Amino acid sequence: MSDPHFSSIAPRVLKAVIPAAGLGTRFLPATKAMPKEMLPVVDKPAIQYVVEEAVAAGLTDVLMITGRNKNALENHFDRVQELETVLLRKGDQEKLAKVMHSSSLANVHFVRQGDPKGLGHAVLRARLHVGNEPFAVLLGDDLIDARDELLSRMIDVQQERGASVVALMEVDPASAHLYGVATVEQTLDDDVVRITGLVEKPAPGTQPSNLAVIGRYVLRPEIFDVLAHTAPGKGNEIQLTDALHYLARSEEAGGVYGVVFRGRRYDTGDRLDYIKAIVQLATDRDDLGPDLRAWLFEFVDTLEAPDAPTSTLDQPALVP
Repeated sequence: MSDPHFSSIAPRVLKAVIPAAGLGTRFLPATKAMPKEMLPVVDKPAIQYVVEEAVAAGLTDVLMITGRNKNALENHFDRVQELETVLLRKGDQEKLAKVMHSSSLANVHFVRQGDPKGLGHAVLRARLHVGNEPFAVLLGDDLIDARDELLSRMIDVQQERGASVVALMEVDPASAHLYGVATVEQTLDDDVVRITGLVEKPAPGTQPSNLAVIGRYVLRPEIFDVLAHTAPGKGNEIQLTDALHYLARSEEAGGVYGVVFRGRRYDTGDRLDYIKAIVQLATDRDDLGPDLRAWLFEFVDTLEAPDAPTSTLDQPALVP
């Protein structure tokens, strides 16, 4: 059941924006000459998972916001005639299909961010391409399992409520300072909350809830005017969180809602979590999973038990 006070006349979301201008310094030296978005997750670059997610939700017009040394992104989504010819001559139809898949996924466009002024500034660079219509923003560090619904649900909520929508996920309160965190009110939908405030990376112990913003947004075009007047915040960057906080507090353009995601999410922005993501995804594959799981059981038996870390899981959660 939905709340009775919203409009249901919002236009359908058709375009996706993927900010991909970061330097990837946490993965140096691997990212010295290769964009972090091109790091492989099993056998596909991370960025391809994100584009496939957008396409699965019906968004085939994709704009990537890039920076210097990101030419590999454009090459990946372009045709490689020489490679296709070699595979065709060899009769390797399976590899040929994989190579051609990435170049036929979507209509992918590119624009440079220019000045590295933060996520909010990167989203603002999409203004001319997006125009006056709602759009989705997908961050490449968060991979959402294709078996779990998120983006399509967010698009439905946006169209239904005529508001901007962000993805939220419950996190350990001890980790909340790494995220934007929401203050929320419940709605009649179990997985939808109304956001009344957002704070970017709150100081430990000051977070208003345990609901953190993860890297999926479906935004009304009014966000562009707000971003254009948003002063630099955390890290002296223009924060998308700050602009959304303004919309949430002012209820301009329908306010801001959150979809609480309880599915599988893989964080590829951290080295350890990146490795975990590869293992998790590979163990679920039909072609790799059985052998990998068998090897993992054998390998784990050879390890010495680590010293027990100080657990934060027993700390009381801050319930919104």
